[in-house]
Amino acid sequence: MSKILEIENIVSVEWLNTHLQDENILVFDATISKVFGAASALSNTQIPSARFFDIKNDFSLANAKFPNTIPSAEQFEKSSQALSINSNSIIIVYDEIGIYSSARAWWLLKTFGFNNVAVLDGGFQEWKTKGFPVQNKNKIQAGQAQSRFKKGDFKAKYSPNNVAYFESLDAISKDENYQIIDARSNDRFNCSVAEPREGLRSGTIPSSINLPFNHVLNGNNLKSKKELQLVFNNLAKEHQHLVFSCGSGITASVLALAATVAGYKNSVYDGSWTEYGTLTIA
Repeated sequence: MSKILEIENIVSVEWLNTHLQDENILVFDATISKVFGAASALSNTQIPSARFFDIKNDFSLANAKFPNTIPSAEQFEKSSQALSINSNSIIIVYDEIGIYSSARAWWLLKTFGFNNVAVLDGGFQEWKTKGFPVQNKNKIQAGQAQSRFKKGDFKAKYSPNNVAYFESLDAISKDENYQIIDARSNDRFNCSVAEPREGLRSGTIPSSINLPFNHVLNGNNLKSKKELQLVFNNLAKEHQHLVFSCGSGITASVLALAATVAGYKNSVYDGSWTEYGTLTIA
């Protein structure tokens, strides 16, 4: 039996190009096609053999009150098995923006007990820039029909330490062992612009501080481990558990990826400001 290749939380496009044909490698395109109702300019091409990791449907709780709500373990397991995820799979996730929704897919997989997963540094943009091969997207894949894939054997195991919920935020905001960090832009955090989601009030979670998610990036790529350690060392104490929030849990996951690389324990507040701003009064 061959030894399973173990990967870290981020891999380069050069690494993936070398290992693309390796046994047990699965590549997932986790691009979100719509943000605040406006269609993104999506590509008609993809990394060869990539499969669509549908965050908005298969990997979010159906009929939830708030967007991108974490699914049940049962739903996550079923959707994962439909994509042929096995316990010995090696998963690389990417998106078409750079590092954006791919971090959410990474976080979800980690949260449900799949650890051999990494985000593709720079995403599809970096892959194309380096001139690596692409192929046209499969029409069946674009229609989200996964029945042609062999069912995987992955069993989901929920990791509660990865997730923060609304009910715990009051205590967390008063606990010096925690630091809440908001990934929204400075303007949104400072309430100088309206929230892009219609009907959602502006505001901040008590005791939270601001770190726009793009501050952990160099262009499309994640900053180096040393650079990330400097970023977080300037915001939090080494012993603190970091809790990340944003608008609806997507860019908070980018900060979770960065903090994990930097060596900080962390969680994502799944409901983020969409939930908090809705359930509280200014």
